[in-house]
Amino acid sequence: MRAPTRTLVLAAAALLAAVFAPAAHAADSRLHITAGGTPNQPRVYTGGAKSVSGIDVDADWVVLDGFVLDEPSAPGVEIRGNHVTLKNTRITAPHGGDGDGIRFFGDYIAIEHNTISKTANRDGAHADCMQTFSSDSPPSNHIRIEGNRCEKIDNMCLMAEGPNDGEGDGKGHTTDFLIKDNFCETLVASQTLMFEDVQQATITGNTFAAGPDHAIGLAIHSTGARVEGNRVDPSIPCEVGIDDSSREGYVGPEPACAP
Repeated sequence: MRAPTRTLVLAAAALLAAVFAPAAHAADSRLHITAGGTPNQPRVYTGGAKSVSGIDVDADWVVLDGFVLDEPSAPGVEIRGNHVTLKNTRITAPHGGDGDGIRFFGDYIAIEHNTISKTANRDGAHADCMQTFSSDSPPSNHIRIEGNRCEKIDNMCLMAEGPNDGEGDGKGHTTDFLIKDNFCETLVASQTLMFEDVQQATITGNTFAAGPDHAIGLAIHSTGARVEGNRVDPSIPCEVGIDDSSREGYVGPEPACAP
């Protein structure tokens, strides 16, 4: 019996070595990535559909591909870095904290073809599929969120807050978001996407499922937004809600409600 057991242990160790590059290590039962690559050679971490209990990225020029997170501590994935891509990853039922699936902070971040499901507003949480803000963290710019599925989300598909929203640190700006071809199912919150002090957001080709009062909220100088080609469930009475401070440069359907 001892030889097969030893073989299994060695095989598991070899698998982990193949999946996680040397710059990744476990911290508090989460995968912690601390070293990235270069513009010519980003560092790629391939999960191969293997399970981890959470991911924290503190590095630049990183690609995360194909991880599975079942009931991770929230946020399931937290990105702090520039030129980071998260793709083909599944996050289910994050718990604790604010209950978010993904949080991101930095520039040139791509979140693509992931599935995030079952975020729950337990114990006062505001459990978003994805969130960014700028208080104890840098503002986020040049963000692409494309082809994701946010399923059975209690709060918002995306909550994005800039540094000048009244709660931020007032340093810099949050700009240039592309929100494209995502499926968003909000169960409790009043809106599916919420932008506060985020400039130049393009929102196109998304599917907004039943639940919220309105699909998109633009507030606190979220100027220059472009909204087009989204599919809005008939049960959602208003596609775009906007305040007066965010109307400059807006292009899209006539806003029909407050944000």
